[in-house]
Amino acid sequence: MGKNQHVVPVNGKWGIRGGGNVKLTKITNTQKEAIEMGRAISKNQDSELLIHNKEGQIRQKNSYGNDPRNIKG
Repeated sequence: MGKNQHVVPVNGKWGIRGGGNVKLTKITNTQKEAIEMGRAISKNQDSELLIHNKEGQIRQKNSYGNDPRNIKG
């Protein structure tokens, strides 16, 4: 399982950052672009995508790896 990917606000633009990394992987003009790129990276690495709002708070999580929870009930 790879690093979780975060879509974060960056000076009026949007960035993608691997969990624990200081350096951004990519900067885009829109949050939508960043989400699409972050989703592709997360799927490739079997990790989670965490989408932050303009204030930096997590607003959504999507898991693209092994989810240990049993949701079949």
